[in-house]
Amino acid sequence: MNNVDTPKVATPAPLVQVDNLQRSFNMGNQTVHVLNGITMTIQRKEMVAIIGASGAGKSTLLHILGTLDRPTKGQVLFEGQNLFTVSETALANFRNRRIGFVFQFHHLLPEFTALENVSLPALIQKVPKSTALESAKALLAEVGLSHRMHHKPGELSGGEQQRVAVARALIRQPNLVLADEPTGNLDTQTGDELFELLRKLNETHGTAFIIVTHNEKLSHQTDRLIHLQDGQILEDRNLKEALSSSTID
Repeated sequence: MNNVDTPKVATPAPLVQVDNLQRSFNMGNQTVHVLNGITMTIQRKEMVAIIGASGAGKSTLLHILGTLDRPTKGQVLFEGQNLFTVSETALANFRNRRIGFVFQFHHLLPEFTALENVSLPALIQKVPKSTALESAKALLAEVGLSHRMHHKPGELSGGEQQRVAVARALIRQPNLVLADEPTGNLDTQTGDELFELLRKLNETHGTAFIIVTHNEKLSHQTDRLIHLQDGQILEDRNLKEALSSSTID
């Protein structure tokens, strides 16, 4: 029987590959090292929590992953492309198309309705207005705010405002959503509900989420937990594998 070579299937690149990431800041005569050689990989559709004490480098890492800041050393590959070899204009376009942001404070524009706030990133990218509004309506329905879409942020509760911010983060169908303390400004019940919504959106949209949080209970409901300390990874634990193993046992 003749040997037949099996065609090799190319393994897709990870969604994000971080290699020896370093970030330092000059403060007077001193250099403050915030990130000290971060190396990690984020897969497609993965939900990752990043925890650590204040000053551990969590927000700085998130800002670099979102191309809002540049590293002092090291690289960030997005689907194999080195992000920081392109121009600022190219980075801005990349951010708008491929990454969504949710912050502790929603940063909604107070003069615009929920519908207008959600549609804004699409309109900036010159998506036809009718298309942008229809997509925004669908997302607001998905986060449970169909009945509030014509209200302005000042007329919404804190949890509702954050849901609008989540819908806005998804309007361009990004591959990755970066959330910096998204439940930190909410009461416990509202924060739990928001986190359940993020989990649902992660599963239904196949969007990867990286969530910086101080909430240990919520962090343990993600796929993976990364613990930062002094700008380095102290622990990188796969929670899905741990759960699977404990279930089998």
